[in-house]
Amino acid sequence: MPELIKKTMESARSNDDLSGESGKSISSAFWAGVRDISPILLGIFPFSLIAGVAQIGAGLEPFPAVAMSIIVFAGAAQLATADLLGNNAPAVIICLTALIINLRFVMYSASLSPHFSGISRFWKWISAYLLTDQGYAVSIIRYSQQHHLPGQKLWFYLGCAIPLWVLWLIGTVIGVIVGLKIPESWSLDFAVPLTFMAIMLPNLRDWAAGVAALTSGLISVVAFNLPMNISIIVAAVSGILVGFFTESLLRRKAHD
Repeated sequence: MPELIKKTMESARSNDDLSGESGKSISSAFWAGVRDISPILLGIFPFSLIAGVAQIGAGLEPFPAVAMSIIVFAGAAQLATADLLGNNAPAVIICLTALIINLRFVMYSASLSPHFSGISRFWKWISAYLLTDQGYAVSIIRYSQQHHLPGQKLWFYLGCAIPLWVLWLIGTVIGVIVGLKIPESWSLDFAVPLTFMAIMLPNLRDWAAGVAALTSGLISVVAFNLPMNISIIVAAVSGILVGFFTESLLRRKAHD
């Protein structure tokens, strides 16, 4: 891995859009990213294990389960997609669900875009593929606190993103192997909702988020018998709209 990273850095330095930035500064930026993301990795590994187990519990075969982690690389979307695949939902519903869950990455990308000006399209594609909530949060905080050249910002971001990607894949593979060893009588179906609860609960930090979560939960129960497993989309859109209007109302009251 270190040798691969070294070669990749040398390739990047030869790119015109990183001219003027020394190899030392790029290397320092990369390892600073690794250092800053390290504490978060402690929480990512258990999540990736659960994701692997949950995908097997939802009925996926080992190869598609691991391939999903490589191709999709988005925890919440992977779990929702696996659950829908296990329930034989139509492809259009599966795609729409994943799209709605991942819409936040559009905002993340727009926020990161000014910091990556001058970076080649290839590296922007790599960065987009590796984009996660954690990598974005750590990187954007760093950019706001310290001045860096575009290449240094890119490699700090990659220092956050690459270890997370590697650990996610390792954890998913282990989770898939563990899931195969667990008897069917243990009913792994509970792993998917349990994992979503673990993701959701720490983020309920204000009234708007709480109302949105409660609305989505209630709507998903009420709309459970809708055809084509569309209840997830209906619940998600309802929660987003109610949360948005709740937040707008609270802001209006705060200004009065």
